[in-house]
Amino acid sequence: MSAVASQDEGGPSALPDGLAVYAIGDLHGRLDLLREMEALIRADLARSRPKKSVEIFLGDYIDRGPRSREVVERLIGTAPLADKRICLMGNHEDMLLGVLAEPDGFVNWLHNGGDATLASYGLNVRPFAAKTELARIRTLLLERLAPNHRAFFEGLPRWVEFGPYLFVHAGIRPGRAIAEQDPEDLVWIREPFLLSDEDFGRIVVHGHTPVDRPEVRRNRINIDTGAFFTGRLTCLVLEQSTRRFLQTGPQ
Repeated sequence: MSAVASQDEGGPSALPDGLAVYAIGDLHGRLDLLREMEALIRADLARSRPKKSVEIFLGDYIDRGPRSREVVERLIGTAPLADKRICLMGNHEDMLLGVLAEPDGFVNWLHNGGDATLASYGLNVRPFAAKTELARIRTLLLERLAPNHRAFFEGLPRWVEFGPYLFVHAGIRPGRAIAEQDPEDLVWIREPFLLSDEDFGRIVVHGHTPVDRPEVRRNRINIDTGAFFTGRLTCLVLEQSTRRFLQTGPQ
């Protein structure tokens, strides 16, 4: 594991004195990388010793990676390293909730890595499974999903603000006030958000769209570095007007 000691002055974009925010990108079932990041955050907190700290996970805890259930269990069952932990909704949690509500989205979820989540809950789906088998698997998932796991998924907020920063999984719709955003956009949008030069009124910290390295722009910061397939899980650390990154895996 390693840290990327990248300092970037944020100019007028400053958090209150004494507050440190740790924003963590998409996990996708990589419990190993979550544990590595915990060690990096723990060491960083010991060095910086902020008066108050918060960790914000930007969503997509499940699917694709092999240990989705364990990632959720760790986020639920362990104390935060910071003073407070906030877990936001990702589009993969949104897909899972759709499947729990009704079966129409089951095949789409499987094609987007849902089979790995099912396997982590002890359920295996054959390729090109018949509808009757999918219906049975969905019923078993409803039975096996622990009540606290389901409550975790259902209770995930879609955005949170601290100072000049808005934290969200995917992004926001340009031209709309934050209070008027479509909940679907917050977890699914790519364009036109990614190409927008608009001043959103906040610097949007997001994941959802994998990039080779953290992408820092005037109006947004993308920290999804494709942890599932690269081994690089990124955490953005914000203190006052400075930004730095912690990162697992190869640099």
